[in-house]
Amino acid sequence: LFGGLVLAIAAALPLAALFRSFASLLPLLALACVPIRIGVHLGGSSTKLLVPLYLVIAGAVVLLLWDLLAGDDRARELGLVATPLALFVAWTGVSLLWTHDVHEGAIEMLAFYVPFTLLAVSIARLPWQTLGMRAVYLLLTVMGIGFAVVGFYQYETRDIFQNPKVITANAYAPLFRVNSVFWDPSIYGRFLVLAMLPSLVVLVRERLGRLSLAVVATLAVMWAGLLISFSQSSFAALLVIVAGASFLLWRWRALLVIVVAAAVLAGIAVAQPQVRLRLQHHTLHGLNEATSGRASLVAGGIRIARAHPVRGVGVGGFKRAYAKRAHLKGKDPKRAASHNTPVTVAAETGAPGLLLFAWLLVAAFRQTFRRRGTLSLVAGLGIAAIFVHSLFYNAFFEDPMTWALLGLAAIGMPKVVVRPPKPVDRPVVEEREAVAV
Repeated sequence: LFGGLVLAIAAALPLAALFRSFASLLPLLALACVPIRIGVHLGGSSTKLLVPLYLVIAGAVVLLLWDLLAGDDRARELGLVATPLALFVAWTGVSLLWTHDVHEGAIEMLAFYVPFTLLAVSIARLPWQTLGMRAVYLLLTVMGIGFAVVGFYQYETRDIFQNPKVITANAYAPLFRVNSVFWDPSIYGRFLVLAMLPSLVVLVRERLGRLSLAVVATLAVMWAGLLISFSQSSFAALLVIVAGASFLLWRWRALLVIVVAAAVLAGIAVAQPQVRLRLQHHTLHGLNEATSGRASLVAGGIRIARAHPVRGVGVGGFKRAYAKRAHLKGKDPKRAASHNTPVTVAAETGAPGLLLFAWLLVAAFRQTFRRRGTLSLVAGLGIAAIFVHSLFYNAFFEDPMTWALLGLAAIGMPKVVVRPPKPVDRPVVEEREAVAV
């Protein structure tokens, strides 16, 4: 650990110098590191963490300290999101005092909440320019197309990388799911949805001329890559983005289109024999089978939240609390992993954490949708898409894209100055003229 810390500091110093000279490198390098996860052994268990991204964040933190020591007095760079986010992260950190799983809670705080908060603040402080935004958009689109091509290769060759669980599931499932360079097909699908988002908004709002065909072609490639992931949660997130883009184009008339599309999709789903047989009795067992066990996890999480309404079971304590309640054996039962972020927040941090989370979402949507700029709409729709995805896959705070969008949402917002400006001495001539008057 000490050697890793020394290497991190040695890498952070030159990165900070690069970020100070070329500010656009920070979001570009951070985006490039999003899919790279490395297995790390901590406390007798192995987990996959975003180690290269942490090095980029370390460079951003050094630059932040550099600016503060140089006299930069800006504060509350995240705008309306600053207060609820600070309170939520603080309350979540305090819950480590009573968590049911200190090891998991420490990983959550030190690997996600703290570094990603610093990433969001660093992105909000950048002197953004049009060229830098276009470079980030181009990189995101190229990454989306590249990952989709890898997915096509996997689907054609039936060769899955990294994840043995997906390999085993594909051997027995009627559908073959791909995960591209990501660990899970749902993570891959969520990234493709976010990669499609800027193109959809630009296609609706901007006059692209001949470039429209190229944008549509990129969207088609990424949509095909999303299709073979067979991630229902990702398609739900895509539906939110399409609904938002349709509202921008057709306003309230888009509501009729969305209702008709939802009715058609529901009819197709009910027409499937397996779904109809599982849901026709409206039992919890049938609903649980239709949702791949998520219904029972949500119900169990709600019961945990009711049993601990004030403090919750502490950050990272959901799995152990659920396993104890459901009498699951094993040190790390996979069936106890949560799949719903609001339920997890309520169970782990109690009613205060759930209220702070709701405040955070309201502030983020108010900050983005109140302004009509393209960047604000991209940030708002992206946060909404990740939230909908987190209702089926608990990764709202574990996804660095969430925090990057929070930082982008604050661009253009007025910053608060910590110290008042120093009084300026008026010239003596002006003082004499004032006395004469």
